[in-house]
Amino acid sequence: MKSMQISLQMANQVKTFVNIVQNYTFDIDLRSERYVVDAKSLLGIFSLDTSKPLTVEIHSDDCDKLIEELKQFAI
Repeated sequence: MKSMQISLQMANQVKTFVNIVQNYTFDIDLRSERYVVDAKSLLGIFSLDTSKPLTVEIHSDDCDKLIEELKQFAI
């Protein structure tokens, strides 16, 4: 498993993020403090406090391409 810190401050960033992660078959979670949601769920992400940094947890070791795509959201 790999993880990285991101920020999703605006609704269009959330939509772009979901469009990216939906292209991958492995599980991807998004964590905000003690809450964890499926990163492929638009509604799940909007249930989190996106004003704070979020942690993306990628449940695959072969995810370099995904990490490269998510660098636009990195903190």
